[in-house]
Amino acid sequence: MKIAVVGSMNMDMIVHADRIPLKGETIKGSQIEYQPGGKGANQAAAMAKLGAQVTMFGCVGADSVGNELIENMERCGVNTTSIKRLEGVPTGQAIITVGEGDNTIVIIAGANNCVSVGYVEENREKILEADIIVLQNEIPEETVEYAIRLCHEHQKTIVWNPAPARELDGELLDMITYMTPNEHEARVIWGDGESVESLLKRYPRKLIVTQGEKGVSVHIEGKGMITIPAMKVEVVDTTGAGDTLNGAFCVGISRNMEETEALRFANVAAGLSVQKCGAQAGMPGMEEVEQILQR
Repeated sequence: MKIAVVGSMNMDMIVHADRIPLKGETIKGSQIEYQPGGKGANQAAAMAKLGAQVTMFGCVGADSVGNELIENMERCGVNTTSIKRLEGVPTGQAIITVGEGDNTIVIIAGANNCVSVGYVEENREKILEADIIVLQNEIPEETVEYAIRLCHEHQKTIVWNPAPARELDGELLDMITYMTPNEHEARVIWGDGESVESLLKRYPRKLIVTQGEKGVSVHIEGKGMITIPAMKVEVVDTTGAGDTLNGAFCVGISRNMEETEALRFANVAAGLSVQKCGAQAGMPGMEEVEQILQR
């Protein structure tokens, strides 16, 4: 199956420190590095490194950073021919602080704000060549909505990772195949009044919630809520772990795995990714995942 990702591309500036600073606090960092990122690019890279046939749709600036992001995605195996380079607009960036096995992220959208409805229309035929369409919320809201409606109309499998979280359009939820928020995003979308278990029961098979160290959960009719626990590993960097899980889940679905099987596969990929630094650099290949699954 072919997979299309319509989403964001950023250069991540990663600052390492003993811990994440408190509000108004200044602390010393230990090192700084630059890594290709952006939720769209991360998920596309995760899929490609696992052997999927994936095309990235999005925008970068006509600058050295944009060129570097595209070159890195090509090294991962992503088809980048539909990425648009824009003059006078900077490539997106993210400033990430890593400490104590966790992270905080500030995103500067840049060219990602130019992934417009018009851009989707320009690439309509190419996008609809894919069997699975993957979306996130780091591009304009109207573009996400338009792409969902377009792909639903053409009966595509749609995977929506609603991050960063924002108010939910219930009509769009009916159109997608899978939604994959983490537990914090689920609270932003639905509020604190309903438990994760209740939400999953309300949207069986459709809603998949990641819960960090607890693992990932889904409700299956006749079986109830199923939680696949996270791998117990030494965590180096959680940046991109959720994107790895999302990408690997899509690969599993493209290989006709049942949801729980695809989530076990994805959970292993995510567990491997947190043992290395960098979002895309830390993502595993198929051989690494299969070695763990075969134990």
